[in-house]
Amino acid sequence: MALLINDLCIACDVCLAACPNKAISAGEDIFYINPDLCTECVGHHAVSQCVKVCPVRAITPDPDHQESKDQLQAKYERLQALKAA
Repeated sequence: MALLINDLCIACDVCLAACPNKAISAGEDIFYINPDLCTECVGHHAVSQCVKVCPVRAITPDPDHQESKDQLQAKYERLQALKAA
């Protein structure tokens, strides 16, 4: 499933550089994860890098975008193919 940044976010921006898919952007008050780009780092890392670096634990699974590891892997492969094109 994609990840979600909740209102615990302190807008410190450490998650921006950590995201290999560039799925994170600044929102009005907190940061936002684009679920179409988030693979939970599947294909890149063993653990979600944004979750790993978040100092306030503001990043959680997004219940509205549930995906299996296989679906996340397929999304990763689609994103990589788009980058290569």
